Amino acid sequence: MARPTILTVDDDDLVSQALARDLRERYGEDYRVVRATSGDAALEVLTRLTLQDRPVALVVTDQRMPRMTGIELLERARGVVPGAKFLLLTAYADTEVAIRAINEIGLDYYLLKPWDPPDQRLYPVVDDLLGDWRAENPEATTDVRVVGHRWSDRSHEVKTFLARNHVPYRWLDVERDEEAQRLVALSGATPDELPLVLVTDAEPLRSPTSRDLADALGLRTMPEQPLYDVCIVGAGPAGLAAAVYAASEGLRTVVVEREAPGGQAGQSAAIENYLGFPKGLSGADLTQRAIAQASRFGAEMVLARDVVGLEERGPVRAVLLAGGGDIEARSVIVASGVSYRRLDAEGADGLTGRGVFYGANAGDAPQVEGDEVYVVGAANSAGQAALNLARHAKRVVMVVRGPDLAASMSSYLVERILAHPTIEVRHRTVVGSVRGSEHLESLVLQDLDTGACEEVPAGWLFVFIGAQPRTDWVGDEVARTPQGFLVTGSDLSLRDPRPSWPLARPPYALETNVPGVFAAGDVRLDSMKRVASAVGEGAMAVYLVHRYLAAT
Repeated sequence: MARPTILTVDDDDLVSQALARDLRERYGEDYRVVRATSGDAALEVLTRLTLQDRPVALVVTDQRMPRMTGIELLERARGVVPGAKFLLLTAYADTEVAIRAINEIGLDYYLLKPWDPPDQRLYPVVDDLLGDWRAENPEATTDVRVVGHRWSDRSHEVKTFLARNHVPYRWLDVERDEEAQRLVALSGATPDELPLVLVTDAEPLRSPTSRDLADALGLRTMPEQPLYDVCIVGAGPAGLAAAVYAASEGLRTVVVEREAPGGQAGQSAAIENYLGFPKGLSGADLTQRAIAQASRFGAEMVLARDVVGLEERGPVRAVLLAGGGDIEARSVIVASGVSYRRLDAEGADGLTGRGVFYGANAGDAPQVEGDEVYVVGAANSAGQAALNLARHAKRVVMVVRGPDLAASMSSYLVERILAHPTIEVRHRTVVGSVRGSEHLESLVLQDLDTGACEEVPAGWLFVFIGAQPRTDWVGDEVARTPQGFLVTGSDLSLRDPRPSWPLARPPYALETNVPGVFAAGDVRLDSMKRVASAVGEGAMAVYLVHRYLAAT
């Protein structure tokens, strides 16, 4: 890939020179910094770069320019460089129009002038925007190739693991790509050994497990230290927030995650109500930022390891790992989150991964290009998925059990869904059965009011029907509700029968009935099931861990 371009636009030549100088000092080794002094000149530059197949990563423009304002320029530039990031430099008086531009033209950020000192005001913003652009535009060549069948559940699992761990890969379909067929023949792999994962300088991986993939890619799958101050189980928003705060405050911290960081939130195409991000951000973006923060402070990440047990060993708590081994720590934060409930429809289990999917990554949307897609569920996650899929699908049908969306979905999502021309909502409807041989071919939808059934052709079904906590591994010693949610703090005294509490002091707010074992996020009874609240609980759990460790 050619060196990406950063384009600056300002009609004041002295300001333009100063801005380009500051950007070159910081980014000149990796990016070409090009100046333009008018909107028309900027559009000429962008057009030329596009025709030369030169990527444009960032356009930085002043708002107040004669003949063409910065926002007018960016609106026209979106059609020329649709993947570029846009940064508007503006005065305080123009902030209202800048905020409007976030929704209207996809403005990524606005920054009040002047930007001095750049290392405090300009560079942190540009760092984030360029980081986002790089994540969305991986190199065309990659060290990882995945060869398999489009409708294979194992292929779907492998691609999901790679995507959620931010590993770029190239997908080759054995039914469509001659190169895929050639690679399968060269490897001697049988159909049962697909998908084939090819990593540079490594032996071909045949239908690999998540741990096989992690080991081959150099991801850490074993802890490095014999004893930690805190072990965090789960790397969703609550777990990652706990890791950031614990490691930044000097605690020896390890996070163990069975799949990939981010949890359910990590699969979200857009989180638009998270504080501090007026344009919203994807779950993958939030996850990547959080991992970078936690790693910077020294937290360890142990990936692709399932936790199967919890033991008390005197003052130490041991988290037992599938396949053998354990992690010992002086305290544990359970942030293992929830998984989507399985669809109770005939035929659904047999077609899981072959047209029936639980949850949806942002990267799943391009696969449904031109197809009809069904989404089951009426919570925010279902709404976000429907909007993301509708960018590519011919039609998206939401199957909703209730009479309306407003009871379970944020109003901003309801408004967008109801106004979207390619999204249809079928209320008081459930999926009665799922049909297909090699992959999903049709659904039988049942009207709950009339009992009438209708069979509709379908190749894609994405399911978002509530949550089931991942807590079986904690054992019988830790108090749980019949549904599996962990009971903490004052709620322990309300249980009948009450779980035993061995200390003279009462349990801390997020502490379970086992001292030193805390719960945060969706896994906890009566949690809010929002990203912001999960992050808050993760941070609060670390504060309580400090109190617990100080007392012991």
